[in-house]
Amino acid sequence: MSDGIHAADSHDVIRVQGARQNNLQNVSVQIPKRRLTVFTGVSGSGKSSLVFGTIAAESQRMINETYSAFLQGFMPTLARPDVDVLEGLTTAILVDQERLAANIRSTVGTFTDVNAMLRILFSRLGQPHIGSPNAFSFNVATASGKGSLTVEKASATKKPARAEFTVLGGMCPRCEGTGHVTDLDLNQLVDKSLSLNEGAITIPGYKPGGWSVRFYAESGFFDPDKPVGQYTETEWHDLLHREPVKVKIGGVNMTYQGLVPQIQKSFLSKDREAMQSHIREFVDRAVTYISCPDCAGTRLNASARSAKIAGINIAEACAMQITDLAEWVDGLKEPSVQPLLDSLSKTLGHFTEIGLGYLSLDRASSTLSGGEAQRVKMIRHLGSALTDVTYVFDEPTAGLHPHDIQRMNKLLLRLRDKGNTVLVVEHKPEVMAIADHVIDMGPRAGSAGGQVVYDGDLEGLKSSGTLTGQHLSYRAQLKDSVRTPAGQLQIRGAGTHNLKNVDADIPLGVLSVITGVAGSGKSSLIHGHVAGQDGVVAVDQSAIKGSRRSNPATYTGLLEPIRKAFAKANGVKPALFSANSEGACPACGGAGVIETDLGVMASASAPCEECEGRRFRPEVLEYTLGGKNIAEVLDLPVIEAGEFFAAGEAKLPAAHKILLRLADVGLGYVRLGQPLNTLSGGERQRLKLAVHMGNDGGIYILDEPTTGLHLADVENLLGLLDRLVDSGKTVIVIEHHQAVMAHADWIIDLGPGAGHDGGEVVFTGTPAQLVEADTLTAQHLSRYIR
Repeated sequence: MSDGIHAADSHDVIRVQGARQNNLQNVSVQIPKRRLTVFTGVSGSGKSSLVFGTIAAESQRMINETYSAFLQGFMPTLARPDVDVLEGLTTAILVDQERLAANIRSTVGTFTDVNAMLRILFSRLGQPHIGSPNAFSFNVATASGKGSLTVEKASATKKPARAEFTVLGGMCPRCEGTGHVTDLDLNQLVDKSLSLNEGAITIPGYKPGGWSVRFYAESGFFDPDKPVGQYTETEWHDLLHREPVKVKIGGVNMTYQGLVPQIQKSFLSKDREAMQSHIREFVDRAVTYISCPDCAGTRLNASARSAKIAGINIAEACAMQITDLAEWVDGLKEPSVQPLLDSLSKTLGHFTEIGLGYLSLDRASSTLSGGEAQRVKMIRHLGSALTDVTYVFDEPTAGLHPHDIQRMNKLLLRLRDKGNTVLVVEHKPEVMAIADHVIDMGPRAGSAGGQVVYDGDLEGLKSSGTLTGQHLSYRAQLKDSVRTPAGQLQIRGAGTHNLKNVDADIPLGVLSVITGVAGSGKSSLIHGHVAGQDGVVAVDQSAIKGSRRSNPATYTGLLEPIRKAFAKANGVKPALFSANSEGACPACGGAGVIETDLGVMASASAPCEECEGRRFRPEVLEYTLGGKNIAEVLDLPVIEAGEFFAAGEAKLPAAHKILLRLADVGLGYVRLGQPLNTLSGGERQRLKLAVHMGNDGGIYILDEPTTGLHLADVENLLGLLDRLVDSGKTVIVIEHHQAVMAHADWIIDLGPGAGHDGGEVVFTGTPAQLVEADTLTAQHLSRYIR
């Protein structure tokens, strides 16, 4: 103890020294503990690399190392971040925007454990009494059996006895707890004009000569050279519906089953959102989902639905809006289960506090937006008794109307005031305003960023001269004039989800913005009644699934014309210029790194010594186009690549067109071969937008495109939206950002509240007219403009 301070109280900062993760440039910084620190900076400046990739990642890795080597073998292996010193770390709890587990039976209720509490409640109070909590679970099937039971004891002779058992579950037997059944379009599975050997099976991954097709062609049930359309009724049944049976294929004993049960097992047992894009496209073509007629979509069998409390069964309780369910629970007075009722009421209250009272417990987890998913995760921590931990948030205001941001701020402050360290990656000035400490990353993005350009309080940031500081006082300006519509897209009687027979006219040829609080019905109106029509291109919030081998060049299709150009210029095969094909370095398989498996210990990765991280064979790198080899081209930033392919020997219009779109969405600094898993959320979303801009369509729908964008980047986005409209497109944007509202030609505001308190059009008109109106959106827009 010195100067009256106990030694244990001197560890009041997290010290980072020499951080080089991703684009960080030897960053050193001290972050105060038990305070709320906001990390800001342009998209791609290194915020996530510092907070998630360095601080949170090392905390998780060190916690994992406290477990035995045996247990570590069952845990994900985490590499040590590229940093010299990390001191003062505490347990990190990540609350990010990753979508919730895409299990086909996962719901809001199962994820937050509210369903578990309701199941206990109904097993105790439900009338008629059905059984244990398992009897109300759509994840547990009813099972029974009987037979001979032999008990072996040292003191007794073996004596068989008759025994039987029953496990009572709540799963609907027809839909197996999914709430829907499927109808397959058989014409999407097979081409009847072809034989199996000619490629009659049109399911993704089923190629002639491959194991998937050999499985059927060599089963012995039919002639593989006979057109499928000429099959007998028995052969047709064997191909499509045959029950599992043992057969020998290629000298190997295997279990054969028809295409339909095989698809149901391999494809339809997964949630649609978890599927790869080409699988999802096939499923959308071939499969029709309808509500299960036996359980009416509730997932539960008749027995589970028969038990009621105060006239309500568990399926009806889960279908209620959470605010209504909370009222129903508060009205139950039963001393025998009062602690359970109190806990349930408290958890449901957290939903309302966090702005999710409009949800229902039976809502599928995979249908939640990134912002909703993050707030659902927060519910687990609001009632936690833990203190002195580090909470890490990734844009907690994503998807929130300005009206809801203050509510979120209170929750962040509550976590801090319990003695926790709260680290928030955020762009919204409203969140920066409550920060105890601000760290601004920059000065720009990618290789031009990765530095701490400001470290201090908010007042100092305002006068710092950084890009963030300059934009903190930014206020939008209403346009002097708005565009004249070229027509109208009429929506009549919209009733999807909470919409109340809504009529709306969306002007064509202009920029329309759909506003309203979270849960007011914006997405239901646009995605439910506009998306999916001919000529409509929808860019939603679904994530890009990126691996280390995926990069902007492969994702956008840019690599294909580049490979062909290299092949043509050098007189060789295009496959040589793919790191996933013949041109791959044999030592690392084209990954660029060597992964060393250390058994139960964490694996280690290091740049491949053979190719020095360039991913290609040495002989492939001898071939050039315009003086550069394929590895050098993939290392170019988008802007430089655009210049490279614009003229001269390397002139390639197809590639240049894609690169212009990437630059248009603000990704000029990203390198063509940069792994997708190193891109920030905002960067991935804009990459997706660039791909969709290449589609032919007259109407573009963008769902919260400002997510992950810095204040400076929002201006670039507005310029992009203007260029789309000026090129003759109709642009419809679902958005909460006031700068986008002010820039609109037409606004449709939904509300007045969320859930069943919303679902109505409360305003239509120009931004100037909205400012004079009396809606929540109008109040916040009027404060934001000059």
